[in-house]
Formats: sequence, structure tokens, C-alpha cells
Amino acid sequence: MIETLLNILHVDSPTEAAWVTVGLFGQLLFTGRFLVQWISSERAKRSIIPMAFWYFSISGGLILLAYAIYRKDPVFVLGQSMGVFIYTRNILLIRGEAKRAREESSAQAPPAARSNAG
Repeated sequence: MIETLLNILHVDSPTEAAWVTVGLFGQLLFTGRFLVQWISSERAKRSIIPMAFWYFSISGGLILLAYAIYRKDPVFVLGQSMGVFIYTRNILLIRGEAKRAREESSAQAPPAARSNAG
């Protein structure tokens, strides 16, 4: 039974088994992001993409990229590289937007509120 599973997964050494485990964990994280997005949308009763979605995306993407590099799969490497870039960019855009919103709300606060905030 175990030998059949190892053959199906193309595992012929403990190192290969470890990397397949890493790859499966990365895929689990990557798939988990959709569960996070779905639950968040259901709770909000509208379609939303929470920050956790992007963190799951980048975590799963980086792990899968490492796995793809180990496996020397150029198609998988290119696909995950592009994804990691996009996930990182989205996180940076969201953080920048949040920072601007904080600065705007701070600038719009009455002078007494600004002096008490620091």
C-alpha cells in the first residue's frame, strides 16, 4: 500500500518524500485561501477578499515555488513566480491604501484630538 502510494507520487527517497510533503502543504495553504475568501464573503453577504487571502496566497505560492524549483519544473516555476509577484504587489497596495487612509483621518481630526493622539 505505502509502496504503491510512493510510486504514484514518484517518491524514491526520504528527500523526495520530504519535498512531496512540502509541496502538499504548500498546495493545502494555496487551496485554503479560497476557503478563507468564501467564508469571509458569506459572513459579509458580499464578495470580498480579506488580507488573509493574500497571506495564504503568498505563503502557499512561495512553498510551491520552492517545491517547483526542487523538482526543476520550468512551467511550475514560471507560474508560481508570477503569482508570488502579484500576491506581493497586492499586499503592498493594500498596506499603502491603509496607510493613506490613516494619514487622511489623522489630518482631518480636530486639532485637540491630534494633540491628544501622540
